[in-house]
Amino acid sequence: MTDISLSNDETDDLRCLAGMIIPPSTRHGVPGADDKAIFADILRSFGRDRDAIRTGLAQARAAAGGALDRLDTHARDALTDRLQAENSPQMAVITRSVLLCYYRDDRVLLSLGLEPRAPFPKGHVVEQGDWSLLDPVRARPPFWRPVV
Repeated sequence: MTDISLSNDETDDLRCLAGMIIPPSTRHGVPGADDKAIFADILRSFGRDRDAIRTGLAQARAAAGGALDRLDTHARDALTDRLQAENSPQMAVITRSVLLCYYRDDRVLLSLGLEPRAPFPKGHVVEQGDWSLLDPVRARPPFWRPVV
């Protein structure tokens, strides 16, 4: 299950971070992002973000002073606050990766009252909004080159 580009320590830290970003909820009956299936999806989904994720994991480990899974709950909460305050682009990439994989898990979709399926061919109903919000975009002059 481990992505070969991550060391065992990095994989353990990423699993811990995923669980810190989205912990399990018995109230809503959903797993945390460190769940086996969700975490496997995270590991498969790095793509072009691999280097940013590795850098973010190194930043988190340095901020924690070692392995993340050795921290107690209070220290994890403090680390979460610190990483959030630092607002590093690499940690944003990790958070985005965790969120994307988490919200495509069937159990999570079902807990939200959504049907776990692809959006097409059935499609999804989108509530109509205030189309006038697009007026500033429509009024903007074209910024692309015309096709010759």
